[in-house]
Amino acid sequence: MKVQTQSVHFNADQKLLDFIQKRLDKLETFYDRVTEGEVILRLNNKDGISNKTVEIKVHVPGTTLFAQEDAGTFEAAADAAADSLKRQITRYKDKMVSH
Repeated sequence: MKVQTQSVHFNADQKLLDFIQKRLDKLETFYDRVTEGEVILRLNNKDGISNKTVEIKVHVPGTTLFAQEDAGTFEAAADAAADSLKRQITRYKDKMVSH
């Protein structure tokens, strides 16, 4: 899957980008018609531990699935968002098969 990554107001290192790419590639095991993904990494000005936000859009034929998560690290936020997208993809696939 082709993934476009944007980091807002900072430069993401290659290790983080590789982690996100690997995590999103696992989504194709649940539904092989995923065409592309967009990832936005953002630092929040919120007080507290969870000041890092990951937004992920995944394009599948007919719709776009979206997940946004806040966490203390970008890796944890990406994991949570990918898990949310996994549930959305399986629901979408089941809905398509039933029709």
